[in-house]
Amino acid sequence: MSDTPKFTVIDRRKIKAEEEKDNEQTPAAESVPSVPSAGPQLVVNEHKPVPAAIETPEEPAQPELPPAPTAQESETQKIAYEAAAQRLDDLVRAQNPAMGAPPVVGFEHLVQQFYVSAMIQMGAGAQEGQRPRVDILGARQTIDLLAVLAEKTKGCLTEGEDRTLRTVLFDVRMAFLELTSMISLQGVQPPPQGAR
Repeated sequence: MSDTPKFTVIDRRKIKAEEEKDNEQTPAAESVPSVPSAGPQLVVNEHKPVPAAIETPEEPAQPELPPAPTAQESETQKIAYEAAAQRLDDLVRAQNPAMGAPPVVGFEHLVQQFYVSAMIQMGAGAQEGQRPRVDILGARQTIDLLAVLAEKTKGCLTEGEDRTLRTVLFDVRMAFLELTSMISLQGVQPPPQGAR
């Protein structure tokens, strides 16, 4: 029995519409060379030239996005959303008459949401006596999202919004630095013997 896996790789990239027509006219036996099945094989249609764009792509291919909704679709959807949210508010207030109107969501709420997410990912908010659960990579991504938000909104925020965003970004970065320092001091522990 051979240790070499037996499989065939077939290049099925579509290059040009004209070549596809040529391919339909060419019998399949001509495009697949006969190679003994002793090991892995790469079967390529040799008569097809590979364009330079495929050989050395300059940018990764962007996935095709669905068409954006029209202005009318967006407006209709917004009205339906607001009506559904109002019905939900009415149901909640019916259950709790003393409750006031919900606060209007603003930019500060978005920044607070990122802040809370990053801090929880770094282990804040753990129950007393429980070991905190840390998602350091998730925290890093959340902090990077805050940085993107800061960059993309530069010059468009009120003074208060800008100060809140800069302060939160500073705080979560400092917490991240402290946490990564503690992790690097502990070093990476090997997995337990039986965990492999």
